Amino acid sequence: MDRYGGRKAVIVGGTHGVGLAIVKALLDGGAEVVLTGNNEHNADAARRGLGRGAHVLRSDATDPADIEALGTFVEEELGQVDYVHVNAGFSELAPFGTVTEAGYDRTFAVNTKGAFFTVQRLLPLIAVGGSVLFTAAAGAGVPGLAAFAGAKAALRAFAQVLAVELLPRQVRVNVVSPGFIATPTLGEGNASPEYRERFEAHGAALTPLGRVGTAEEVARAALFLAFDATFTTAVEVPVDGGLAQRLIPVDR
Repeated sequence: MDRYGGRKAVIVGGTHGVGLAIVKALLDGGAEVVLTGNNEHNADAARRGLGRGAHVLRSDATDPADIEALGTFVEEELGQVDYVHVNAGFSELAPFGTVTEAGYDRTFAVNTKGAFFTVQRLLPLIAVGGSVLFTAAAGAGVPGLAAFAGAKAALRAFAQVLAVELLPRQVRVNVVSPGFIATPTLGEGNASPEYRERFEAHGAALTPLGRVGTAEEVARAALFLAFDATFTTAVEVPVDGGLAQRLIPVDR
């Protein structure tokens, strides 16, 4: 119960899926958490379902005013924080030749620009020895996700530079990259339930471990990087069942 006692965290994109699993693990361990989400329904459900120690804020990661309001909210509710995780993400399935400018801009606004300026706003609040984590994605060569892959690749580059800049403060910056994970949307904002079912089956077939992962498995890796991997910075940890390593499974 006290594994994270006294710890304070901000999880951007924490009202469902992987983010919510991270929040629940932190709360179960005694942490105090500010969590955000852009979907009001998900935010309301989190307010009702999470117990003491959770501060839920509906916030749009692409809106500079919301980013500034988040910073003020964190200052007022938590003061200094030990862990900032930008987990908010958006993807839209579209073959390369059909990607629209609007879809491209939305993808980069959420996954890249929003992540950059959210961390920039929260940086002064991160305690010496704290941790920053970005959620990227494993398996960059997935058809239909060209814009998404590019946006997440930018996060890896941000993390490398930020890790160097924060060395004097001993703040570690890392990336967790999930593969196919069983979440409510499977990361696809415009996919039907039928498509998500096929997508999950396809993901299980492609993944060397022969299944999709769980949000809780990603949460364990994220929290390891956040608190336990105290001599680790500027790395990307895939949580993908061996997908990124291109393992060739033997017959099962």
